[in-house]
Amino acid sequence: MRTNSTRSLPSVGTRATMRGTVRYRMHTLKNGLRAVLIPLAGTKTATVMVMAGTGSRYETEKENGLAHFLEHMFFKGTAKRPSARAISEELDSVGASYNAFTAKERTAYYAKVSSQYFDTALDVISDIFLNSTLPSREITKERGAIVQEIGMYEDMPMRKINDVFDELFFGSDHPLGRPIIGTRENVLRFTRAQFESYMRGHYTPQNTVVCVAGSFDEARVLRNIARNFGRLKKREPHLHAASDPTPPAGPRVRIKEKHTDQTQLMLGVPAYPYGHTDEYALEVLSAILGSGMSSRLFLEVRERRGLAYFVRGWTDKYPDVGYFVVQAGVEHAKLEKAVQTILGELRKIKRTDVPHSELKKVKAHMRGTLTLSLETTDAVAEHAATSLIHFGRVRPLSEILAGIDAVTVSDVRRVAKDVFHTGALNLAVIGPHTGTSAVALKGLLRL
Repeated sequence: MRTNSTRSLPSVGTRATMRGTVRYRMHTLKNGLRAVLIPLAGTKTATVMVMAGTGSRYETEKENGLAHFLEHMFFKGTAKRPSARAISEELDSVGASYNAFTAKERTAYYAKVSSQYFDTALDVISDIFLNSTLPSREITKERGAIVQEIGMYEDMPMRKINDVFDELFFGSDHPLGRPIIGTRENVLRFTRAQFESYMRGHYTPQNTVVCVAGSFDEARVLRNIARNFGRLKKREPHLHAASDPTPPAGPRVRIKEKHTDQTQLMLGVPAYPYGHTDEYALEVLSAILGSGMSSRLFLEVRERRGLAYFVRGWTDKYPDVGYFVVQAGVEHAKLEKAVQTILGELRKIKRTDVPHSELKKVKAHMRGTLTLSLETTDAVAEHAATSLIHFGRVRPLSEILAGIDAVTVSDVRRVAKDVFHTGALNLAVIGPHTGTSAVALKGLLRL
């Protein structure tokens, strides 16, 4: 089980391979559940993923962490498989790779197997999604496991910095500003009744996608999906509707003071949501700055100045909001220098056109990484399911590649000028720094 965030290119609905274009077969059951079958010639594996359009964004403050806790509980037993061991032993016996994840707007359960064992994978994943019994004794035990998981992430600054930045950016009073895993206090008081209520309101047919990708018998798989999921009663999801997130004006700094061997920083600005007119221009801008070992930030921050081992930039997007962010791990004493260097690259790209040769290189890089990211059946299943949850359709790869190819030099500079400005800057830091450091850092935040 893991928490997950959407930090990638727009979700993909098809891919081009040596075998040609992938076919997607869409089916909608009478109760509103959507199923997409993706046969992939030449592969020996198959993946089933069941995804619900719910996550920590749809929790109240007192529910924060409930979606993630419930995801854990789905592996604790059903009537057919009455224990966690029974579930894991059956999947392990066929060599399955299986897991689940909770994100801010989606939760998924999946298993990937050799094609000959796909019926087993589909049966187990369907069973835990539809028939989990939520044993009270397992809820009690799992509290301890999740509290330890919270502690584990607290001791992982490179990961924890995401939570610190999101709280700064969205605010702790908005669900997007709260950690997916929740708080110790909430985890220790969740009840079985809360889980059942959450399931009724969120795990509805209209809010669920079943995606199968790989080598499988299409007719048999569709029959099994219809038989298992078709008995769910049609009902509208009841999602807690939080207000649209509106990050306050900056520049703003938040420091989580902690003894660490290295300072983690995230420097970001509000950007665009899914489906925005300049979505692809933003992705190209992000790749120029922070994707790969020949990106501008990597070359300047690491190769030329030796300020960090790890530095990258990316976008995080939702239907109504998004941001661009740079993350780096630096020596404590070089924090200010690293921030100044990153800001220098942001200034440069908004003031000077990107050379055509660099734009061409970055587009080729994006096409290649996108294709590589969809080489496995589990990746194809996740991208298709996510696309359906976010857009209501599977976005074809051709659409995404065309969007990338259409980006011009002037588009990149125009978007950089739009998103990179002083009042938009947000800086989150984890390390042995004090409030005095925050004042000094805020003074640096100028574009």
